Amino acid sequence: MLAVIGGTGMSELTGLELLRRHGSETPLGAASAGVLHARLAGRELLFLARHGHPHRLPPHRVNYRANLWALKQAGATRIVGVNAVGGIDPSLPTGTMAVPDQLIDYTHGRDSTFFDGRFRPLQHIDFSWPYTEALRQQLLGAAAECGETVRAAGVYGATQGPQLETAAEVARMARDGCTLVGMTGMPEAVLARELGLEYACLALVVNPAAGVVEREISLDEIHAALEQGIGRARRVVTALLGAG
Repeated sequence: MLAVIGGTGMSELTGLELLRRHGSETPLGAASAGVLHARLAGRELLFLARHGHPHRLPPHRVNYRANLWALKQAGATRIVGVNAVGGIDPSLPTGTMAVPDQLIDYTHGRDSTFFDGRFRPLQHIDFSWPYTEALRQQLLGAAAECGETVRAAGVYGATQGPQLETAAEVARMARDGCTLVGMTGMPEAVLARELGLEYACLALVVNPAAGVVEREISLDEIHAALEQGIGRARRVVTALLGAG
């Protein structure tokens, strides 16, 4: 079953017909919210608000392990994480949607594995390609089906937050090859891999990253971009559901 993790600006998904609300407790603590088992446009899916509903959890305080465990427990087999991001590459202006194919993790101190030697025995996994290619292609096909233009690749740089990055940090990330910057892409992606779940990211660019343009980042502009973009992300998700 498809699950959607809604990020900043998407603590709920308009048009959901609620069928069941799962509890938030897991063996790893509480998930950000209860998983919703619902219908969207006549198709069943699972939905989880990454930051809680209402939005309350900063990126470094999200219990990513509990979130992924709760989704698997509720029956998820593939997950689309919807993420608000900044655009590092100047060719990715505000309003762009992208489906990244790589990532670099700059976070620290987060519980980033189930195989920690306590919850589960130590085990190494291959993470060369962090997103499931088949699901990426399905997302791109769904976007084309509903008439939404989506950039077909990108490198997501995951930062700690909750503050936005400095211009120097963004410059370093650009040198590293990052084209997008967000705060929640990891450890979400690797935890999905450890649980054997397909995972892809639908990234919505809501601001130019620090230093990309010669002005300060406006939080009002970010909120406006979120309001405009979430409906587009919902259309892509609905088309993905229709594609099976």
